Amino acid sequence: MTPKLQNAGIDAWLVRFSERIDPAVQPWISAFCQDCRAAFGGLLVDLVPSYTTVLVQYDPGQLDDTGARRVIERVLERLAPDRSRGGGRLVEIPVWYDPSVGPELERIAARHGWTPQQVAAAHAESEYQVFALGFVPGFAFMGMVSPQLAMPRLATPRQKVPRGSIAIAERQTSAYPQQTPGGWNLVGRTPVVLFDAERIPMTTLEPGDRVRFTPISRDTFIKLGGDTSPVEEVPQ
Repeated sequence: MTPKLQNAGIDAWLVRFSERIDPAVQPWISAFCQDCRAAFGGLLVDLVPSYTTVLVQYDPGQLDDTGARRVIERVLERLAPDRSRGGGRLVEIPVWYDPSVGPELERIAARHGWTPQQVAAAHAESEYQVFALGFVPGFAFMGMVSPQLAMPRLATPRQKVPRGSIAIAERQTSAYPQQTPGGWNLVGRTPVVLFDAERIPMTTLEPGDRVRFTPISRDTFIKLGGDTSPVEEVPQ
């Protein structure tokens, strides 16, 4: 792997690890972020990892672009992902899979002659990589979803997607950290608080994490603080 550096202004460099989304790239991005924090120390302003890139923002008052590039190049020269961690920490997220909170379960099931329970089992049997955070704070873009479960976004987004909704769009999956509009296909709901501005860290998931969804019953969902309010109908 030969990452490419692109200047991104007077205080940032963009490091491109790949031209396409590939779960195998994520351990390299995670290791790079960890090593960059150590190499830059107090000169680092921010790191923004994404599917294939990392934006490295530094303090231009203490380091010029040439100096920053040299630090990044030194990190890349010694870069090696930690295989013992499997690319990141493993996070288990409990999910209540039910048509009342995951109305697209039945639509996905109908495509294959499955039951909603079979769709839920197929979604929960995979381990997903967190590629990036975006859209709203704490919204983790994860993949890769099995081709059998891949569904295009809804033609008309819902105005209100409940907090904790587990969803699929194409070959990605995620969990809505707060109530927002959204066009992803809903298959369940988690009681886990995915974003809280009052805690450290504020987000439950970070790029590089591995995620497993664990099916739970309605009773367990309620005991864990889950909201059973039904999802609104998709506008026609």
